Amino acid sequence: MQFLGLEQAVNIIVDKDTRYRRDAYFFLREVLDFTIKRRRKNRKLNVTTHVSAVELVEGFRDRALQEFGPMAITVLDYWGIQSSSDIGEMVFHLIEIGILGKTENDTRASFAHLLDFKQVFVSPFEPAISSSNALVI
Repeated sequence: MQFLGLEQAVNIIVDKDTRYRRDAYFFLREVLDFTIKRRRKNRKLNVTTHVSAVELVEGFRDRALQEFGPMAITVLDYWGIQSSSDIGEMVFHLIEIGILGKTENDTRASFAHLLDFKQVFVSPFEPAISSSNALVI
Protein backbone atom coordinates (compact mmCIF):
# COMPACT_ATOMS: atom_id res chain seq x y z
CA MET A 1 0.00 0.00 0.00
CA GLN A 2 1.35 3.41 -0.99
CA PHE A 3 1.09 6.22 1.54
CA LEU A 4 0.17 9.60 0.15
CA GLY A 5 1.24 12.95 1.45
CA LEU A 6 -1.39 15.62 1.97
CA GLU A 7 -0.51 17.46 -1.23
CA GLN A 8 -0.78 14.30 -3.36
CA ALA A 9 -4.02 13.32 -1.65
CA VAL A 10 -5.56 16.75 -2.18
CA ASN A 11 -4.60 16.68 -5.86
CA ILE A 12 -6.38 13.34 -6.27
CA ILE A 13 -9.43 14.56 -4.35
CA VAL A 14 -9.89 17.80 -6.31
CA ASP A 15 -9.42 15.95 -9.59
CA LYS A 16 -12.41 13.74 -8.63
CA ASP A 17 -14.58 16.32 -6.84
CA THR A 18 -14.23 19.98 -7.76
CA ARG A 19 -16.67 21.37 -5.16
CA TYR A 20 -13.88 22.46 -2.83
CA ARG A 21 -10.65 24.24 -3.67
CA ARG A 22 -7.23 22.87 -2.78
CA ASP A 23 -6.58 25.61 -0.22
CA ALA A 24 -9.68 24.56 1.70
CA TYR A 25 -8.15 21.13 2.41
CA PHE A 26 -4.88 22.64 3.59
CA PHE A 27 -6.81 25.03 5.83
CA LEU A 28 -8.82 22.09 7.20
CA ARG A 29 -5.58 20.31 8.10
CA GLU A 30 -4.37 23.49 9.81
CA VAL A 31 -7.67 23.65 11.72
CA LEU A 32 -7.21 20.07 12.91
CA ASP A 33 -3.74 20.88 14.25
CA PHE A 34 -5.07 24.12 15.81
CA THR A 35 -7.89 22.18 17.52
CA ILE A 36 -5.58 19.51 18.93
CA LYS A 37 -3.10 22.13 20.20
CA ARG A 38 -5.90 24.10 21.83
CA ARG A 39 -7.15 20.95 23.54
CA ARG A 40 -3.67 20.20 24.89
CA LYS A 41 -3.25 23.81 26.02
CA ASN A 42 -6.51 23.58 27.95
CA ARG A 43 -5.16 20.37 29.51
CA LYS A 44 -8.34 18.41 29.01
CA LEU A 45 -8.28 15.01 30.64
CA ASN A 46 -7.95 11.94 28.43
CA VAL A 47 -6.50 13.90 25.54
CA THR A 48 -6.57 11.81 22.39
CA THR A 49 -5.75 12.71 18.84
CA HIS A 50 -9.32 11.98 17.72
CA VAL A 51 -11.34 15.14 17.27
CA SER A 52 -15.14 15.04 17.19
CA ALA A 53 -17.19 16.77 14.51
CA VAL A 54 -18.33 19.39 17.03
CA GLU A 55 -14.75 20.12 18.16
CA LEU A 56 -13.48 20.34 14.60
CA VAL A 57 -16.26 22.68 13.48
CA GLU A 58 -15.69 24.88 16.55
CA GLY A 59 -11.99 24.98 15.71
CA PHE A 60 -12.82 25.74 12.09
CA ARG A 61 -15.04 28.65 13.13
CA ASP A 62 -12.47 30.07 15.53
CA ARG A 63 -9.53 29.67 13.16
CA ALA A 64 -11.43 31.16 10.19
CA LEU A 65 -12.43 34.21 12.24
CA GLN A 66 -8.89 34.55 13.59
CA GLU A 67 -7.27 34.21 10.17
CA PHE A 68 -9.75 36.05 7.93
CA GLY A 69 -11.95 38.18 10.21
CA PRO A 70 -14.73 39.89 8.26
CA MET A 71 -13.46 38.28 5.04
CA ALA A 72 -14.04 34.74 6.38
CA ILE A 73 -17.40 34.27 4.66
CA THR A 74 -15.93 35.48 1.36
CA VAL A 75 -12.89 33.19 1.57
CA LEU A 76 -14.97 30.17 2.59
CA ASP A 77 -17.46 30.79 -0.20
CA TYR A 78 -14.60 31.06 -2.71
CA TRP A 79 -13.31 27.71 -1.44
CA GLY A 80 -16.79 26.17 -1.84
CA ILE A 81 -17.52 25.92 1.88
CA GLN A 82 -20.99 27.19 2.72
CA SER A 83 -22.02 25.01 5.65
CA SER A 84 -20.68 22.69 8.31
CA SER A 85 -21.82 19.81 6.08
CA ASP A 86 -19.20 20.95 3.55
CA ILE A 87 -16.57 20.63 6.28
CA GLY A 88 -17.80 17.08 6.88
CA GLU A 89 -17.61 16.25 3.18
CA MET A 90 -14.01 17.41 3.07
CA VAL A 91 -13.16 15.42 6.22
CA PHE A 92 -14.61 12.29 4.66
CA HIS A 93 -12.71 12.87 1.43
CA LEU A 94 -9.52 12.89 3.53
CA ILE A 95 -10.67 9.80 5.45
CA GLU A 96 -11.48 7.90 2.25
CA ILE A 97 -8.05 8.61 0.79
CA GLY A 98 -6.28 7.61 4.01
CA ILE A 99 -5.06 10.97 5.35
CA LEU A 100 -7.43 11.02 8.35
CA GLY A 101 -8.89 8.24 10.44
CA LYS A 102 -12.33 7.81 11.94
CA THR A 103 -14.18 5.91 14.62
CA GLU A 104 -17.36 3.91 14.10
CA ASN A 105 -19.32 6.89 15.46
CA ASP A 106 -18.01 9.37 12.88
CA THR A 107 -20.44 10.11 10.06
CA ARG A 108 -21.04 12.81 7.52
CA ALA A 109 -24.32 13.52 9.28
CA SER A 110 -22.36 14.43 12.44
CA PHE A 111 -21.35 17.65 10.69
CA ALA A 112 -24.83 18.73 9.58
CA HIS A 113 -26.29 21.96 10.98
CA LEU A 114 -23.46 22.65 13.45
CA LEU A 115 -22.89 26.25 12.29
CA ASP A 116 -25.10 28.99 10.96
CA PHE A 117 -22.56 30.60 8.63
CA LYS A 118 -24.45 33.90 8.38
CA GLN A 119 -24.73 34.21 12.16
CA VAL A 120 -21.10 33.27 12.75
CA PHE A 121 -19.27 34.88 9.84
CA VAL A 122 -21.49 37.80 8.77
CA SER A 123 -23.60 39.11 11.67
CA PRO A 124 -20.71 40.03 14.00
CA PHE A 125 -19.33 42.37 11.33
CA GLU A 126 -22.57 44.10 10.33
CA PRO A 127 -22.87 47.68 11.51
CA ALA A 128 -25.13 48.25 14.47
CA ILE A 129 -28.19 50.32 13.71
CA SER A 130 -29.28 52.65 16.43
CA SER A 131 -32.34 54.84 16.50
CA SER A 132 -30.18 57.96 16.86
CA ASN A 133 -28.49 57.17 13.51
CA ALA A 134 -31.78 56.60 11.73
CA LEU A 135 -32.43 58.69 8.67
CA VAL A 136 -35.42 60.95 9.11
CA ILE A 137 -37.29 61.99 5.99
